[in-house]
Amino acid sequence: QVLVVESGGGLVHPGGSLRLSCAASGSIFSIRLMGWYRQAPGQERELVALIPSQNKTAYSDSVKGRFALSTDNTRNIFYLRMSDLKPEDTAIYFCNVKGLDGRRGNFDSWGPGTQVTVSS
Repeated sequence: QVLVVESGGGLVHPGGSLRLSCAASGSIFSIRLMGWYRQAPGQERELVALIPSQNKTAYSDSVKGRFALSTDNTRNIFYLRMSDLKPEDTAIYFCNVKGLDGRRGNFDSWGPGTQVTVSS
């Protein structure tokens, strides 16, 4: 079983910054893809950023230039640095990790989410 946990959310003023962390643990053989998603109240979950194993990041147009992904592959920790935050960035942020577990079976795990609120 692969466990995914997010942390780092909170309340921040417009224009401020936060760094979210996503830690994957358990029986992991390899990670193929990691993504950050968010869901605002009354809206569907949307993709924010992706980083495949080749380390080529991709961002949604709404966060491009403001958010940045980074990884600590040795510890299976993924970061989302968010800068110049706007009220419309307010949402629950979820981490999703896909790969092969210790038995070489596919896993697709989600964390419980972390709340980000941007407000003055």
